[in-house]
Formats: sequence, structure tokens, C-alpha cells
Amino acid sequence: MNYIIGVDIGTTSVKTLLYNTNGQVEGYANNGYPLYQDTPDMAEEDPEEIFSAMASGITSVLRKADLKNGTLKGVSFSCAMHSLILLDKNHKPLTRAITWADNRSVDYADQLKASGKAKELYERTGTPVHPMTPLTKIMWLKDNKKDLYDKTRWFVGIKEYILYKLFGELKEDYSIANATGMFNIFNMDWDEEALKLTGVSRDQLPELVDTTYQLKGMNKAYAKVMGIDEDVPFVIGASDGPLANLGVDAIKPGVVAVTIGTSGAVRVVTDKPKIDPKGRVFCYYLSPGKWVVGGPVNNGGIVFRWVKDQLCAPEKVTAEQMHMDPYDLLTKIAAQIPAGSDGLIFHPYLGGERAPIWDANARGSFFGLTRIHTRAHMIRAALEGIVYNLYTVSLALEEVVGKPTSIQATGGFARSELWRQMLADIFEQNVNIPESFEGTALGAATLGMYSLGIIDDLAKVKDFVGVTNAHKPNPDNYEAYRELVPIYIRLSRQLQSEYKNIADFQRKHDIAKDK
Repeated sequence: MNYIIGVDIGTTSVKTLLYNTNGQVEGYANNGYPLYQDTPDMAEEDPEEIFSAMASGITSVLRKADLKNGTLKGVSFSCAMHSLILLDKNHKPLTRAITWADNRSVDYADQLKASGKAKELYERTGTPVHPMTPLTKIMWLKDNKKDLYDKTRWFVGIKEYILYKLFGELKEDYSIANATGMFNIFNMDWDEEALKLTGVSRDQLPELVDTTYQLKGMNKAYAKVMGIDEDVPFVIGASDGPLANLGVDAIKPGVVAVTIGTSGAVRVVTDKPKIDPKGRVFCYYLSPGKWVVGGPVNNGGIVFRWVKDQLCAPEKVTAEQMHMDPYDLLTKIAAQIPAGSDGLIFHPYLGGERAPIWDANARGSFFGLTRIHTRAHMIRAALEGIVYNLYTVSLALEEVVGKPTSIQATGGFARSELWRQMLADIFEQNVNIPESFEGTALGAATLGMYSLGIIDDLAKVKDFVGVTNAHKPNPDNYEAYRELVPIYIRLSRQLQSEYKNIADFQRKHDIAKDK
């Protein structure tokens, strides 16, 4: 048997999975790292901590598996999008990794929207203008951290930095480059107008390569520490969103992938780039002839964590006494409340929002509270609010690529019977839950096997995913959701004019950052 490793560099951890070439999991490691939020709107991570997590993951799965020489055929990467690291002339970091969740460049995104340049940029890059992107981050750094900006020789993301340390080559795959907001999806090169806005020259950016590109000849010291042969090829891979679609076999037209992890997304694969005239969805590269169109949301499982930590202290104690996972207890409590939470609506914008409103100033709110509502109602309303938001992304996506034929759903939420049914009811679609473990890492491994010639078609992933569990919409539930979703959508539009005002107040009084 031969093997491949899929490495998924995420927002909170690196997940490392060892697969055999039949797509079966043979080893797993999950190594986390902290998010630094020293000031309001900041969201940074230490690139050395991420590198260490990556190396530890590979070391761990290989040590436990004790593979025979020559049976590990490759390592393939997935990576979270939109990170930015400034490097000096010796390739040493001048900054931490500024993540997609960092909102300090919000004013620059707003300026581009007000001037009309945002629409032009989106139509060439497929990436909506938002403070998540390196484009606006670099513009902010240029004006607010000029000494740092002037010292910078290279502008890179976390995957590029890790692979440089391992191989001494500074390469960037089309998929990660696509998400910078500085890559033209129609000529597959850096966008000249975007570069002018940032003041960055082409020779300050990595060389662009396809997602199947292989790096060979790893640094001997790192190879020895990880217990890996230095000649094992590393496939550069793609970004996490497109690979998540691949990893759940959502690569045929009309098959939508819905993911809810810390954040969330709704995505579908097309055979060529597609742009939304209203600018609500992204278009990212996966591989030749495969583009992923969809929308990411900031507020997925992280909202449930907020509910647990801030609203449900008594339930946390009860769960501990019962030796239960607190999330399982909260889900059971929420399941006792009827669909629609008796008219209580929650907008889950606790960390600003990307799709479909693309407003970093957006803030969360409960609407419809009465004396009859309990904490249980608030728990359910929060879970429904996350799915309402994903559904509004799906509605925007439908205008661009057509009505979905089926939904493949993944992420931590997929373990919950309540959330799975909620998704089917609100979307009014059959929802399939693939058994495959960690779909994004499987997507990376599948792309790696394709690059290495182990498989000849990405559609082979169907054999790796395994059986799926299906959920059908419940008419008793979706009738309520049909009434409430339009109210949810109208409210978000009406509140949008006030989001900036409340966000400015919070920034002024230094109360916007996570404590």
C-alpha cells in the first residue's frame, strides 16, 4: 500500500491526515495555535507557531504509522485564504501572519467601494473588496506602518512562507493568489491596477504556479526532524474553500457544498470563471477547468462558542457534572424549542460579515424578544441565524450559477442531528453528509494524488468519500422558516445603515476586540 499526507493549514490549527491511496484515513493529528488580538480589529498569528504545528503534525502521523521506505508518495497542502506576512530581504518575517479575520483595513475597503474601484477590481479578480484581502491590508500598511512597509522585500501568505522554509523556493499557487484580491482570473497573472493601488511590484511577490506544482529536495534538517525522506515531493495544493468542495465530492454542476466550521461557506464548482453582477460571491481557482463560485461567512461555529461561553454558564456546569460535551447539551436544549424560535431572530454578525453583505462593520442582534422567550430560545435562534445567513448566500449564488441540485454538508456542525435537519429545512433541499473525515484535507490529498499521477481524474474522489447520510426537509418546520427568512433579510438591509455608527462607537471606546 502507498500513502499520501494531506495538510490543512486552518484558522485555528493545522490538521494533518495520512491517507492510503484508496482514500482511507491511516493517521490524524490536530495541532492548534493562538490568535493574537492585541488591539481592536486585529487578528494575527505567529508564523513560527504555525510552521511548528505543521511540522509536528507530519512528524506525529509518520511516527505512529511507521511506513515502509518508499511508500509515502507525497504531501499535499490546503491553506486558509487571505493571510499576509511581510518578509525582509533575508526572508525573515517583519510581521506576524495577518489573517482573513483582521479588519484594520476596513476604511480602505470602504474608500474603494465609494470610489467605484471596488466593482472594477472584483470584475477582474473575482474577489470582493473587503478588509480580509491582502490588497486592502497592504494599502493600510503602506499608510499606517510606513517604516515596516518600506523594509519589506516580499509580500507572502502563510503557505508560501512555510514552503520557502522547507524548500528555499518562493512560489504561490493560483488558488491562494486568486484570494489576495490582486490576481486577474482572466489572464491568470497579477493584476496591474491592484499592484498600483498597493505600490507593490511583481518582483516583491512569489512566482505564480498551478495548484498541481511539485516541490522537491527539502531542507535536510527539517526532513530529519519530521522523519520524512527529503526527496518526497510536496504538492503546493490550493486554498481551503475549493479543496473543501473537492473533498466532499461537490465538483459536479449544481452540487453545492455547505461548510460550517469556525466560519462557514456555500460553494459550487463551474468550468470557467463566473462573476456576480451584484458582487456578492467570490470566484476562486481550483484546477484546470474547475472554478469555485460561492460566499464565505465569518460567523459559523464561533457564534455557537460565544453562546456557550457568554449566555450559558449554568449549562456548562451542568454538562460538566453530567460528563457531557456542553455543545451536545445546548443542542438538546435548542431542540426542545419549535422551528423559528417562536419568532425570535438572531443576526450572527459577531465578527463583521463577508458574504452576502460584505460589511466588516456589521454587528449581531436579537430581534423579536418578548417575555415568553427563554435562554433556550436564544440558543436555537443563534443556531438558526447561522443557517439563515448561509441560506442568503445560497440565494445570491443561485442567481449566478442556477438552482442547486443537491447539498453536500460538512464541518463540525455536521455531527449535530439538529443542525443537519435545520439546514435541510431552511434550504428546503435534501442534505447529504459525507462520511469522509476532514473533507478539506481529503481534497488536498486527492489533488496531490492527481498531481503525482496516482489517479487520472479528480472525480475519483467519489470513491474516497464513502457513503452519505441524507436528511430531507420537514414540512412542519420549513413553513415557519419561509415566513421568517424574508424578515431576516429585510432587517439586515435596514440595519446596515447603522452598522458603521455602532462599530465606530465601539472602536472609539476600545470595546470591539475579543477579550
